Amino acid sequence: MVNCCGLVTVKNEPVPLKSIVVEVSVQGHVATVSSTLQYENQEQSPLEAIFVFPLPGEAAVCRFSAKIGQTEVVAEVQEKQKAQEQYDDALSSGQQAFLLEESDESPDVFKLSVGSLPPGEKASVSLDYVTELAVQADDGLRLCLPAVLNPRYLPQGSDSGSGGSAQVSSVPAGSVPYSLSLSAHVSSPHPISRVESNCPLDPLNYLNTEKTQATVSLAAGHQFDRDVELLLYYQDTYQPTAIVEAAQASAKPGSLMGDPVVMLSLYPEFPKDVMSSMTSHGEFLFVVDRSGSMECPMHLGSGSQDRIGSARDTLLLLLKSLPMGCYFNIIGFGSSYESFFPKSVEYSQKTMDEALQKVKEMRADLGGTEILQPLKHIYSQPCLPDQPRQLFLFTDGEVGNTKEVLDLVKTNAGSHRCFSFGIGEGASTALISGVAKQARGHAQFITGQDRMQPKVMQSLRFALQPAVVDISVKWNVPKEVSVTPLSPPIRVVFQGQRALLYAQLTGESSGDTEGSVTVKYSLAKQPVENQLSFSLKPTENTGMTVHRLGARTLIQSLEVEEREQDGEKEGVKEKVIELSVQSGVSSAFTAFIAVHKGDGEALHGPLLHRHVPTPMLKLRGCSLTGMSAKNKTEGLLASRVKGFFSKQLGFFSKQGACEVLECDEDCDEEDFDSPAPTSKPVRDPLLQLISLQKASGSWVLEAALAEVLVKTEEEVSKPKPAQVDQEVWATVLALVWLYGFKMEAQEEWQFLAMKAVSWIQAQKVASVSECVQAGNTLLGCQVQKDTLGL
Repeated sequence: MVNCCGLVTVKNEPVPLKSIVVEVSVQGHVATVSSTLQYENQEQSPLEAIFVFPLPGEAAVCRFSAKIGQTEVVAEVQEKQKAQEQYDDALSSGQQAFLLEESDESPDVFKLSVGSLPPGEKASVSLDYVTELAVQADDGLRLCLPAVLNPRYLPQGSDSGSGGSAQVSSVPAGSVPYSLSLSAHVSSPHPISRVESNCPLDPLNYLNTEKTQATVSLAAGHQFDRDVELLLYYQDTYQPTAIVEAAQASAKPGSLMGDPVVMLSLYPEFPKDVMSSMTSHGEFLFVVDRSGSMECPMHLGSGSQDRIGSARDTLLLLLKSLPMGCYFNIIGFGSSYESFFPKSVEYSQKTMDEALQKVKEMRADLGGTEILQPLKHIYSQPCLPDQPRQLFLFTDGEVGNTKEVLDLVKTNAGSHRCFSFGIGEGASTALISGVAKQARGHAQFITGQDRMQPKVMQSLRFALQPAVVDISVKWNVPKEVSVTPLSPPIRVVFQGQRALLYAQLTGESSGDTEGSVTVKYSLAKQPVENQLSFSLKPTENTGMTVHRLGARTLIQSLEVEEREQDGEKEGVKEKVIELSVQSGVSSAFTAFIAVHKGDGEALHGPLLHRHVPTPMLKLRGCSLTGMSAKNKTEGLLASRVKGFFSKQLGFFSKQGACEVLECDEDCDEEDFDSPAPTSKPVRDPLLQLISLQKASGSWVLEAALAEVLVKTEEEVSKPKPAQVDQEVWATVLALVWLYGFKMEAQEEWQFLAMKAVSWIQAQKVASVSECVQAGNTLLGCQVQKDTLGL
């Protein structure tokens, strides 16, 4: 069942949110994000507005303030129930109140209740949060400001009233009635190479000659119509660092904020010989979202492929790249789930062909998005001996029970690794990052103009290559100082992954001012050791970013523990509340509350409820808000929009089609009964070539191969060296074509090329050089035999 939302049009109903100003302060691998939201009540009556604020899953909210007119009120963290009661009391007595709480269903949704605003009054809400920056495939660090909060799906039978997204309204992208300005200050121990974004930026401005500090801003006039991404690139990225942050002067020594906190970053380098060693074992389970929202385009703009189409192409690549000797299965899920095979099958030409036929027929036709049941099914199947289980999860991340899913994954973390992929604008960071973190895998986000294939193949590389394991961290400090870890132990680090560890330093040494940490691990059965020194008496004040991220890490661990024990373990909830109140970091059991007392006079007139719109995608002339709804949701929608508007609302409910709010004039119900006419798409020659490869890694000399090479069958057959087998010749030609014309997409075809090379080597061909030379001549390339790995 979809948790639906209403729509207030720009023309007829002014909305209270006018602008958003964001300032970002980045320190190496972590950042503080400060945002200010400006509101104005343009109604004739007092107004209560709710805005649902999407945050990165790893974020910790640490400051919240509200300014009404000229009076500023800074919020404090309180136990959630207490904060809610105080908020309700304030509203009923005519006082302005602001409440910020984590959604019960998903940690990356915060519900912002602005409270009662007098007619014509302005209010601004300021919110600060700290977050760790995700590492990307090319060593860049990603900071994302989530703009689009896609409708969250709640499993049937759960209470739709508790999810945050019921409060989110949507308008067509491009007509959002508020603006965004963003500026960032970046500092790093290593020089900053460059900063990139999916939105136009002003030029990077370096603040010192070492290039370790810089500022950058979003170009003026940006409309908040997509996720805003910043990608940061540093030099010497593989060097580990230990940063100590001084205690908060006003806090009690021995408490988390009253002691120094150290942050250790580990981003191991993987030597080339390790990168080239591959496993041929494993059970590969590809779990693919087939809910209605997967019909949405990958990105805004004409010619964009839909998400399910991109998933089909990606599965083709994955199936061609798997090693002989492994096992695999594909599971599609929506409101229900379907497996290609009753249980995992051995990878062979027969099973690969069978799976590819089913991939071609795969559609976004399974209703809502419910991940819990397919995961329970997978975990109920016994693991295969000597075939480590590797789970690949593809979804546009719109579920309402994120915490329950994460708990299930954590319980089964010992038996598998999970690689997750968030598709499209608005994928839930908490879900995508959470499942990968709990199951020692890796999360990838595919947004804007990103292509899915390179990111998925990078994760397949992680699954096939050795990882950093047997990790131990030993702190060496004077005997008067004790070290309390705030992070759970790190079990595994993949190539391209970074791990951050936080620890509290309690006590003071009279003599030594330095401590050190020894990090040991094993990579490809080779031991590695690093030792780092750090100061025990830091002077630099970094705004408590490290303390707050350490507190957030500990709070998250304790919250999971509390849920696992079903609240039966005494003291865990109380410890979370104490940590949250002390550090100013929000949790599932606390909320920020600010009440402005005003002059004590009650406000007159009825209190209106207005929702602030968030942008969304358009498809075939209509705005999409998700799958068709059940009666309960339709009733909820009708009650929301009644009295606000009637003419603008076009509403078609049809199982398997997207719901339509605010149709264009030329859009009618017939659009949803028959698919739009499409001309036959031009097939990508790379995907055509890949689809022709055999499971063993070879190609066959056939008309379809000649077509990809833009030759006739005769032109392709004629130059074949006499003593060479046709299959070997075809395979060499395919490799020469890949290296000659498709190097920019090498990340996508590297594994199937390695399979092809292994197959050729197994044939023990004497005249490989002659083959490569003849292939170059035929295709007009200059690829060296060594380049091919032959």
